[in-house]
Amino acid sequence: MEQPSAFLTQLRSQRPVPWEQLPDFALYMDQILSYMDRQVIRFDDEDTLTAAMVNNYTKNGLVPRAAGKKYNREHLAYLTAICVLKHVMSTRDMDLLIREELQGRRSVEAGYAAFCASLDKALTLTAQEMEERGEQEDLADAAIHFALISYAAGAASSRYVALLRERQEAEASARKTKKEKERD
Repeated sequence: MEQPSAFLTQLRSQRPVPWEQLPDFALYMDQILSYMDRQVIRFDDEDTLTAAMVNNYTKNGLVPRAAGKKYNREHLAYLTAICVLKHVMSTRDMDLLIREELQGRRSVEAGYAAFCASLDKALTLTAQEMEERGEQEDLADAAIHFALISYAAGAASSRYVALLRERQEAEASARKTKKEKERD
């Protein structure tokens, strides 16, 4: 039997750690960056999370501010989601989804668990399909196939983001109307 490639092995096995295994003590920036290298699949050396990126995500409100210069497991949950999602969506859409998943109606812990479960399913399905195709298949056909899956999934994601935006705008409008009626 053909040995699986290192990438396929990584795709099958590398997952973010569960909430309970995230460090429950304060970490400094260099520790965060080192930890995140192991937390997500990196595409290449240019895909490394940097301190400037963390600072920009914080400045833009994607990540909560650190307590002093110390970060906690909630920061790791946010950064894990960002490091995955930044490859497939705009910062604006990512912000909406992170706010909904990690700051919305459930706890950061529950949102992170749901995110990790969805990521696990997506990576597992992709690894299975890659195994079925084998590495000897026409590389261009395989690359186009997975690009088209990405396109279709991106279209579906965009639709759900649009629906979420519409729902949030309707809720905000209803709250505004209610406040106006209360003032009258």
